[in-house]
Amino acid sequence: MPILPTEPRRRATLIAAAVAVVCAGAVAFVALGPLSAAPTPTPTRSVAASATPTPTATPGPTRSAGPTDAVDAPVSTTVAAVRGDSVPVSSTPGGAATSTLSNPQQSGAPLVFRVVDQQDGWAQVQLAQRPNGSTGWVPTSAVTLSEDPYAIVVTRADNTLDLYKDGKVVDSYPVATGTGGTPSPIGRFALTELLAPTNSGYGPYAYGTTAFSDVLNSFGGGPGQIGLHGTDDSSSIGTAASHGCIRMHNADISALAELLPLGTPFQVR
Repeated sequence: MPILPTEPRRRATLIAAAVAVVCAGAVAFVALGPLSAAPTPTPTRSVAASATPTPTATPGPTRSAGPTDAVDAPVSTTVAAVRGDSVPVSSTPGGAATSTLSNPQQSGAPLVFRVVDQQDGWAQVQLAQRPNGSTGWVPTSAVTLSEDPYAIVVTRADNTLDLYKDGKVVDSYPVATGTGGTPSPIGRFALTELLAPTNSGYGPYAYGTTAFSDVLNSFGGGPGQIGLHGTDDSSSIGTAASHGCIRMHNADISALAELLPLGTPFQVR
């Protein structure tokens, strides 16, 4: 099944769930099938958690993936979709495996990486783990490489998200970003999963990312992972209002869910 779209509403990115992002608290997520040119599917809803926990704020790492002042919107990005049921990850190209990641992920999502470098049959990929900016090397023989023309860039100063295709801005959306106490982490990240929240309040879709909060090391039973999602609080859009996640109008996140494959560059600046 291909990972990348060949045109705006043609893709087969499997959407999966059960990740606890920092902004969602006790929200539950469910798995969806692939989107296509058909209208946005109605996800199967499950019983959502009823209580919203109080987040615990502790000092967190601040490492980011490279300079953050320049826009990270390449004309094309290589992404790597794991073919087998697991992939070894090494700290150096050709080195001994330091960990093994399962495919699909625990949530049911396919394991897809953003590639940042390649050397002699090995791909350096961004990892969804702390500290922010973590990378590892995977053998290219274990993945399918393809090109992604999209990138998204969030600017905290004016609470906007710019959608790039082929290195050019093709749309811009207002968003809500993290508050002063729980800011959205700055850095260069990637989209890892596409989720369907079962609770009202978080819109029809939520992307998981490789970014983690610099302030909240845990939240709602999860590791403080940053998400990109919709919201029922439309008045918050355009302000600094979240625990670090990026909120969008529901129509806007639905539009992105039809376009953006896993592995797409996601920058916060």
